[in-house]
Amino acid sequence: MTRDDCCCCSTSEFGNWFALKKEEKRGKFIIYNGGPTAGFSLMGFNLNQAINSKGKPFIDPIKSRWFNNLVFRQAVAYAIDRNRIKTNIYRGLGEIQHSPIAVQSPYYLSPAAGLKVYDYNPQRARQMLLEAGFRYNSQKELLDQDGNRVQFNLLVKSEDQSRIDAAVQIQQDLSQIGIKADMQVVSFNIVLQKLLSRRDWDCYVGAFGVAGAHVEPNLLSLFWTSQGSFHQFNQGALPGKPPLQGWVVSEWEKEIDSLFRAGFKELDQSKRKAIYDRFQQIVAEQLPIFCLVNPISFQAVRERVNPIKFSALGETLWNIDELKITEK
Repeated sequence: MTRDDCCCCSTSEFGNWFALKKEEKRGKFIIYNGGPTAGFSLMGFNLNQAINSKGKPFIDPIKSRWFNNLVFRQAVAYAIDRNRIKTNIYRGLGEIQHSPIAVQSPYYLSPAAGLKVYDYNPQRARQMLLEAGFRYNSQKELLDQDGNRVQFNLLVKSEDQSRIDAAVQIQQDLSQIGIKADMQVVSFNIVLQKLLSRRDWDCYVGAFGVAGAHVEPNLLSLFWTSQGSFHQFNQGALPGKPPLQGWVVSEWEKEIDSLFRAGFKELDQSKRKAIYDRFQQIVAEQLPIFCLVNPISFQAVRERVNPIKFSALGETLWNIDELKITEK
């Protein structure tokens, strides 16, 4: 098998997919659809209420009050048109996400099974904000109870155009409910610094995934538990560092910690399913992050390579011991 026999069609480069599709027959290759990728794309707010070593809050207290208001987070979720993200950015080659656990996982909790969802409804979003004490001025700009304009930054890495495009659309959607969101496009190294050490960010548009999490969801503890090494939305003190002054961990965050500890120890599969169902329900209800659109994974492989059993989970060559090459 040569390097030319397999060609990965990147989910962030859908123009490549359409170019390859047009040449599929002439080029004697087949494009395989592996289904949605196993990670999750997200939009999340900084819920950290702690102060840094100089006694300064990591995040503006005015913004922090908005972000830590559950109704505000839920209203924002209703304001995001994920169907438009799927159509315009992924050209229909994606699936709307509702849970951080992959749909291919036996631990996935579907909306039909009771998972709360947030279908696009900007009118409902505006009504929720008004009922929560926000108001609109004559320019239809959203103000809080103290008259502050609701405005914050959208942090996104510069190396991924699809994420930038998603953030731009989120910016547009938020403007429809009176929120001003400013783009903050920086290199991935800066994003990591802001998320995992500096903690000085407002709202992040990104993604997270870890290999094998569709089989063992406890691997997601890296992101979801309050002491996880990739925890973002309310990160505490780093290992070996003194506790953060003013750091607040909510009861639902403590429950997530407890659920992952229980899931790690539980061997009974039905009980494990119940544990991770509850985790998904908490995420959907509390919205520390809001899932967006999961791109479809594709692979182009020469017709002469068989049998290909491509999936987003196992990639192309997971059954390499079975593969044979025939000349055509």
